[in-house]
Amino acid sequence: MSEIHDFTAVEQAELISRRELSPVEITDHYLDRIDRLNHEVGAFITVAPELAREQALTAEKRVLSDTPELLPPLLGVSVPLKDLDMVAGMTCTWGSALFTEHVPELDEAFVAELRLAGAVFTGKTNTPEFGASCYTENDIAPPARTPWDLTRSAGGSSGGAAAAVAAGLAPLAQGSDGGGSIRIPASACGLFGIKPSRGRVSAAPARPDLIGLSATGPLARTVADAALLLDVIAISRPGDYYSAPPLPEGDSFLAHTGRAPGRLRIARFAAPNVEGATVHPDVLVAYENAALLLADLGHDVEEIDHPFDAGLLDHFEVVWTVLAARTPVAPSDESGLRPLTRWLREKGRSVSATEYLDATTRLQSANRAALSAMAPYDAVLTPTLGLPPVPIGHFDADGDPRAEFARMTEFTPFTSMFNISGQPAVSVPLHTGPEGLPIGIQLAGRIGGEGTLISLSAQLESARPWSDRKPEIWFR
Repeated sequence: MSEIHDFTAVEQAELISRRELSPVEITDHYLDRIDRLNHEVGAFITVAPELAREQALTAEKRVLSDTPELLPPLLGVSVPLKDLDMVAGMTCTWGSALFTEHVPELDEAFVAELRLAGAVFTGKTNTPEFGASCYTENDIAPPARTPWDLTRSAGGSSGGAAAAVAAGLAPLAQGSDGGGSIRIPASACGLFGIKPSRGRVSAAPARPDLIGLSATGPLARTVADAALLLDVIAISRPGDYYSAPPLPEGDSFLAHTGRAPGRLRIARFAAPNVEGATVHPDVLVAYENAALLLADLGHDVEEIDHPFDAGLLDHFEVVWTVLAARTPVAPSDESGLRPLTRWLREKGRSVSATEYLDATTRLQSANRAALSAMAPYDAVLTPTLGLPPVPIGHFDADGDPRAEFARMTEFTPFTSMFNISGQPAVSVPLHTGPEGLPIGIQLAGRIGGEGTLISLSAQLESARPWSDRKPEIWFR
């Protein structure tokens, strides 16, 4: 007999609309699993049972009073939110011991849309301090661990979101991605994750767009669940610096999961442009198998040279350190930050305005050249990561932030380039390594081309299903 968490988000929404499953029952089920299992996977920083039950009760009343056609798409579905993002009245720590009492008065614009869609907010998911690292270990919560091997990291910075979904503590989750932070944990936790096009999801009302590295997007077990969440949060607001091409009137990302992508021209490369970085043999096997599968499905797969300039990540590092320095921290409190955060902020504060503008100029020049090189292709295939999931403590083992940052860069040589370019990119959980660890492959598309990526990913999911593969903790 199926448990509630065995149903996908799409299935749960349909069962709720047919009055076959209660939002209150669903919410209590997930809150119980969080209470029993969260300490093992480190998925949540804050759990919000009172708010969740209040929202679930409201959803249940609406189910009983409205006709199914009038119900919003996520009514009664549990959607945890990353603890870098504001939910009015709920603690937002930014993963830092300095902000455990910080309670915003505003919702993010996409959070407001989730409220309108009927989502139930079970809590805030684990994230590294200020979202600055590719793994989720901080000073206020247990490390986020991949449910496939609890000695290994769930990745980051949306590591808590991924751990929650992979362990069956939520049907799907919201994440954010400034250098791979959705795709990294999706790969480490065996999930499907989407970094949308630049401007697809508004950063309103309070976060500046700046050069548009960061994007909000979904993590889910299935392509359809991710598409459903993306449909809800894909919004623009007046004053946004960037906007993505809208879908045609009446279309949806969820509808793309039922459409064949047609015969696509797909570029591929697996050579990292990070000095000293190598790609693990198990990752290369996953990448080669994905290329063969794409070819078997009728797509034209062509090898290309790395389209991004080798010096690109140096300029990205300049921008990343400046962004880390933007979070307001009193000078007297800097010592309360983690060593990596302090190191990044010190570097960021030493960058002059001219140096910052020079770095962004060089990123844009490299971006123009790379987009021109990729223009003939419908999608680009790469590994998601350079390594399979790594042990907890792998990155900061010696306490040297400089070495820690170098290890982070070697772990993630393929993700940040698509934050720079603004292209949509997904991690697809096609492969399991010899140790039983999930290994994702990355597909990037044209700007505004999420629909094509979703159709292609759904085709891969149909050809090589992955959602039936579950870690042991799922059955507890």
